[in-house]
Amino acid sequence: MNELTNNEGKNEIIEVDGVSYRRHPIRTHVVTDRDKINEVCATYAAPSMVEGDVLFISEKCVACTQKRAIYMKDIHPRRLAVLLSRFVTKTPHGIGLGIPETMEMALQECGTLRILFAAFIGAIGKLFRKRGWFYIIAGPKASSIDGPCPNTIPPYNECVVLGPLNPDETAADISKHIGYPVIIVDINDLGGNILGVSDCSMDRDLYARILKDNPLGQSRESTPMGIIRKA
Repeated sequence: MNELTNNEGKNEIIEVDGVSYRRHPIRTHVVTDRDKINEVCATYAAPSMVEGDVLFISEKCVACTQKRAIYMKDIHPRRLAVLLSRFVTKTPHGIGLGIPETMEMALQECGTLRILFAAFIGAIGKLFRKRGWFYIIAGPKASSIDGPCPNTIPPYNECVVLGPLNPDETAADISKHIGYPVIIVDINDLGGNILGVSDCSMDRDLYARILKDNPLGQSRESTPMGIIRKA
């Protein structure tokens, strides 16, 4: 069994509803579309897991194995994408849809009418100082789109990464392969969501709270997955 630890600056243990959980990030090689996600999880995570553990995997890691990482040079934003991207609130934790390339992919993934409606609702939200309304309407396909940041590991510092396809089915397939429950997560330093679970009875809200402080980190940790274990 591999030694389990935590990333620098991240707490290993969190308490949720009176129960303590350990969150152990798992270091891997840089996962690409040449990898099979089942094999990556079996190689790096499964040997360290015991009964009761849950494997959580970043949506970006899963998406990259599904050929969902697209080079910026291959994306040609339309004028609407350029315009809409100017109104996206920028944060220090990621680009989101704040550049034309990521907004263009949101238009393609979600549909132009949905993104336009989301932008309209988002503008109303800003009038009332309410943030996040755009992504509520646009949906998880939009919020899962990641653009390149200065601290992104190559080659993804030149890519837009879309959300994973069929996250519930993918989580179930990984779980069948490794023999442990699996969740696919979209977590950053501002919070996040559980995109996929291997069993529909799994409590998405609970796992979102267990991982709310992003134990995988958001820089060059090379830890795209981790293990949740009751302390």
